[in-house]
Amino acid sequence: MGNLICTKNGGEPEIMVAAHMDEIGFAVKYIDDKGFIRIAPIGGWFSQIALAQRVVLYGKKKVYGVIGCKPPHLMKDEERKKGIEIKDMFVDIGASSKEEVLEMGINVGTPVALDREIVELANGRITGKAFDNRVGVAVMIEAVRRAKADITIHAVATVQEEVGLKGARTSAFAIEPTAAIAVDTCVAADFPGSESAHMDVKLGKGAAITVIDASGRGLIASPKVLRWLTETAEKYGIPYQLEVAEGGTTDATAIHLTKAGIPAGVVSVPARYIHSPVEVVDLKDVESAVEIVARAIENAKNYF
Repeated sequence: MGNLICTKNGGEPEIMVAAHMDEIGFAVKYIDDKGFIRIAPIGGWFSQIALAQRVVLYGKKKVYGVIGCKPPHLMKDEERKKGIEIKDMFVDIGASSKEEVLEMGINVGTPVALDREIVELANGRITGKAFDNRVGVAVMIEAVRRAKADITIHAVATVQEEVGLKGARTSAFAIEPTAAIAVDTCVAADFPGSESAHMDVKLGKGAAITVIDASGRGLIASPKVLRWLTETAEKYGIPYQLEVAEGGTTDATAIHLTKAGIPAGVVSVPARYIHSPVEVVDLKDVESAVEIVARAIENAKNYF
């Protein structure tokens, strides 16, 4: 599948820490005779975010392009009032023919990703693309590095989470751990327009521990897992928040349904503007997530 599984051998219990390393993107769908490229969305996109972005096409070599559409100057009045769908957008790489695109190593199926750098904001916050879930991978690596425990730890960077939790399912089946923690991002509801969500997850208030996600269609965390994570945070004075979400889910859903069932929980870093090229996280929440996961690994023997 492409999962990266790193194991630190020890005794029981065996704890799996999973963080998906894929991001939402596109795939080349069609190349017209003039060299313009049509794309299909891979993962959950809000189409208006894709328009006018710079992208990287990963063919035989990296090729840069921009996502365009018919400009408003050429639209009728009723067209201007509607959102542009991805099917009506195209990628312009500067080519003048289909043959030129093919010669550049681009073909149907070539992956396409947003091209955006990380920059620092005020108050210890950063912005960039794919923090869902580059942040989670970073938390997993640092937590396993810090954890001082003689148990077996499986650190798994999973694939295809954004399109069906696929890598988590196969890796959990292979490992069959005693328990698992998925590390991801969750929606922060502390910016204008988010009030109607009636959620209390904010930037800078600590990592979020999931109680329920996807309105119960995803994960309903077991009481044992919740005690493990929340009591660990409280024991060490680590700030945390609780999350009940109606939207998406995480690798924990696939893990907890693997084989006869694996106790699984989620530690998330709150993020603003998820699934956009300008996601925002607070480094204090990143540190909180690292500490909760590291200390939970150390305390695992008390719960499993």
